[in-house]
Amino acid sequence: MHLDVLDLRNFYYKTRLGRVAQRAIRDQMVEFWPPTEARGQTVAGFGFAVPLLRPYLGNARRVIALMPGPQGVMPWPAGHPNLSVLCEEMLWPLDTGSVDRLVLLHGLDTSEHTSEVLAECQRVLGPGGKALFIVPNRSGLWARRDATPFGYGRPYSTGQLEAQLLRHGFQPERHAAALFGPPSEKRFWLRSSRMWEKFGRQVFTSLAGGVFLAEASKITQLPGGSPVKDMVRDPLRVLDAVNAPPGPKPA
Repeated sequence: MHLDVLDLRNFYYKTRLGRVAQRAIRDQMVEFWPPTEARGQTVAGFGFAVPLLRPYLGNARRVIALMPGPQGVMPWPAGHPNLSVLCEEMLWPLDTGSVDRLVLLHGLDTSEHTSEVLAECQRVLGPGGKALFIVPNRSGLWARRDATPFGYGRPYSTGQLEAQLLRHGFQPERHAAALFGPPSEKRFWLRSSRMWEKFGRQVFTSLAGGVFLAEASKITQLPGGSPVKDMVRDPLRVLDAVNAPPGPKPA
C-alpha cells in the first residue's frame, strides 16, 4: 500500500523526526555513492526518493524522480525546473539501460507488485549500473510504529531482501543500516540523533537500525544460465548439406 505523496512530503519536510530520518539515510547513501562520482551519470529514484536525490543535482548529467500513480506526484525540486514525473509502477518512462544509479525509497516495500517493480529496475539499469534498495528493518523499532512511513508496507530482514534481489537478477554488493535512534519526537532523541547514527554504525549490527540499505548490481546473465552459443556447438554445420557438392545420381 503506497502512502499519499502529501503525507510523505509532510513527514520528511515539515516534521523534526522526518528531517532527522532524511539526513540519516541520505548520509549513508552519500557514503556509498559520493556525489562527485555521479558526474556525467543518470541518477533516478523511484517511490519517494526525492529527500535523497538533491546532493546529485550539481554533478549528475540527469536526475529524475519517478513517483508511482497510487502514491501521487509533487513538483521537485523547489525553486528549480521540475524533475519529477508520475508513472505506472510496472512501466517507467525511461529507456532500457539508461540509468547509472537507481535508488528506491518507499517504492519496493509499499508496492503490491514487487516482482514487476524489480523487473523495471533491471530493465532501466545500464551496464555497470547500481541500485540501492531502502526498506524497513523487520526487527527494528521504526517498522513497529505507524507514526512514520516506515510503519507501512512490508518490512524485510537482510536475508529476505537479498534473496529477493537474487531471484530477480541482482547481485547484492554491500548493505548498511540507518536510523539507530528510536522514532520519537522527544527533544532528547532528536538532538542526539547524529550521535546515535555515528555510534550505531561503529558498534551496532545492522539488526539495530530502523532501515536497511542494500546496494546491488545488475546480473546480465542469471546464475545457471548458458549462452545460446554453448547450446549449439557448431551452428554453421546446419549449412553443410546445402553447400556440399552434389553426389552421384541414383541409378
